[in-house]
Amino acid sequence: MKLSDFVKEKRNAARLTQPEIAEKAGVGLRFIRDLEQGKETMRLDKVNQVLQLFGYQVGAIPMDRNQLTDEKS
Repeated sequence: MKLSDFVKEKRNAARLTQPEIAEKAGVGLRFIRDLEQGKETMRLDKVNQVLQLFGYQVGAIPMDRNQLTDEKS
């Protein structure tokens, strides 16, 4: 699942509007809109501010090297 879809799904499940989640997370409304539209370059600290509302955070996790070669094919 894409991060944009995840955030949108969690926001809708919590019955929050984009302005409400922006205020609760302490980020701008434009940031929320960009996040939900899948903008490719986002500040990780701000993404985590939003995700913390739902008990999540973005972080580095090990990947299966086989998966990397499969994706390039």
